[in-house]
Amino acid sequence: MTLILDAFDGRRVPLSLEEVARRARLPRSTVHRILNQMLRFQWIEHETFGYRLGRRALGPCGDERGHGEIREAAAARLHELHLRTGLVAHLSVLDGCDVVFLDKVGGASARQVPSRVGGRVAAHHTADGKSMLAGLAPETVDSLYLPTPPSHTVATPALHLELSRIRQRGGLAFHRDPAKSEFACVAAAVRSGDATIAAVSLCGDGRDGRLKHVAPLVAGAARAVSRILNPKAA
Repeated sequence: MTLILDAFDGRRVPLSLEEVARRARLPRSTVHRILNQMLRFQWIEHETFGYRLGRRALGPCGDERGHGEIREAAAARLHELHLRTGLVAHLSVLDGCDVVFLDKVGGASARQVPSRVGGRVAAHHTADGKSMLAGLAPETVDSLYLPTPPSHTVATPALHLELSRIRQRGGLAFHRDPAKSEFACVAAAVRSGDATIAAVSLCGDGRDGRLKHVAPLVAGAARAVSRILNPKAA
């Protein structure tokens, strides 16, 4: 799936099945089977002239940057974060009121963190999601959550208060898993101009207070990825 997404180079230009297979260096039959699955989940769209990136493969918050471009910009920084801290590094994007993980780097320790590439989690249940929500206007956050069914609503005033605190910390978001008290994350948003387009995070054992010490590294990595994606703003 990653090879196929990268074949589009983050562009909305349609590609034929043969072009996708050639760029991904995969058998045509394999590509066709995977594309059909991706169509079902809106990662890919099909039109008269071929396949193109779908709604879920486009950058969030109105930025139509492809996920392949975001992953490429962040890859080296994720590896650097993991090597310097020993913690698990993530790259994620916001899709509605969910977080979708685009990349995960952690070596053997990655198995201890309950996340997977392509997985979805409610944004307000992750440091990644809260860092991106904090970059949105309050009315935009309301528009994401207020229409949801009662079983999925959140305490909007409490969420807004937490997002305000994240903004006061310069965009750093922290989250501790209530089911696993030792598991915690710190995240910072990646921006392109005024748009929040992704988040970088570190996750692991938070009982020793180490996450507060590595938080500046996460913030620096997010800024570095932002500069790569938007060099004119540097």
